[in-house]
Amino acid sequence: MERHIPCVLMRGGTSKGVFLRREDLPEDPALRDKLLLRLMGSPDPRQIDGLGGATSVTSKVAILEKSNRADADVDYTFAQVSVDKAVVDTKGNCGNISSAVGPYAVATGMVEGKDPVTEVRVYNTNTQKVIVETFATPGGKVCYDGDYVIAGVPGSAAPVKLTFMDPAGAVFGWLLPTGNVTDELDIPHWGKVSVSIVDAANPLVFVKASDIGLTGRELPQSLEQAPQLLERLETVRGMAAQLLGLTEDYKKSAWETPAVPKMTFVAPPANYVTAAGKLIEAGEIDLVARMMSMQKPHQTYAMTGAMCTACAAAIPGTVVAQCLPPQASHNKLRIGHPGGIIEAGVEYTMSEGEINIISATGYRTARMLMSGTAFI
Repeated sequence: MERHIPCVLMRGGTSKGVFLRREDLPEDPALRDKLLLRLMGSPDPRQIDGLGGATSVTSKVAILEKSNRADADVDYTFAQVSVDKAVVDTKGNCGNISSAVGPYAVATGMVEGKDPVTEVRVYNTNTQKVIVETFATPGGKVCYDGDYVIAGVPGSAAPVKLTFMDPAGAVFGWLLPTGNVTDELDIPHWGKVSVSIVDAANPLVFVKASDIGLTGRELPQSLEQAPQLLERLETVRGMAAQLLGLTEDYKKSAWETPAVPKMTFVAPPANYVTAAGKLIEAGEIDLVARMMSMQKPHQTYAMTGAMCTACAAAIPGTVVAQCLPPQASHNKLRIGHPGGIIEAGVEYTMSEGEINIISATGYRTARMLMSGTAFI
């Protein structure tokens, strides 16, 4: 039996996703996930029979409804739909897709636009955190045209300011879920490595690139052609997931908790060439970093990942902090990734050695690509 569902396709930052209303989906999470897999065409490496784009950054779903909360205008649930597995992960959020939520809400009438700028308060159900999104709305209408450029997206567009309020403990309730600034993992067939597991905006597990036989300057294509290396990276991530209690066996992490925590390896600033052939000089960045997304190399860098990285940089002793040059600014941390440079800032206080993250901020762009009906 065919089912018709209204949907909007939007680009948010360096990701692309299908935006749906909660009222159009089954209430039962199992039935909802089954529908989302069919909608995106998963599992299939090409997602040829669905709306997915055959990569993790183009196989995403945003589910929205008006909020009943006093501190939010809309409620937003993020779903990462696996490309090649029958898995839908809703444990964490996506900062890139989040950047399109505010514009979507105004463009579709969920929130009234104001002249010249609108602020939309978004409650993310995955992390139970509020994101304040600010963007241009001349005459109360969303304006997508602008001169703001982000690495990984052609051309320029109007900026969307994202402020993640109180981002610490997005999934586990604590900035440092294990209670430690660093933890030691004993990786089979490799040895012991030091990692920092930080939960801010989204949980990430950080490891020094040099500790796992990398430089930090690798590009996605070279990583994709090294299956043993991919297995090592997933083992580190899986063992971190096991340490966090997300799985009883790290070897099953790719199925049981594929998106949380996200695997990230970092290195001190260094010259490198982006996937597009552009030279990034060490003086332009504070850190070189690479992320994994659903067991595959991220083509750029996640927005929530950048915010978590900025938070980790502010914590003395973390793997990230150990890689930073003395002049690095926590208000504007410049992260060098395969697509170029992404910036994120963090506001925090320190009291008796304890850090309190007030907010994390970054800028993205977004654009509505299509509005219509999906046939399932």
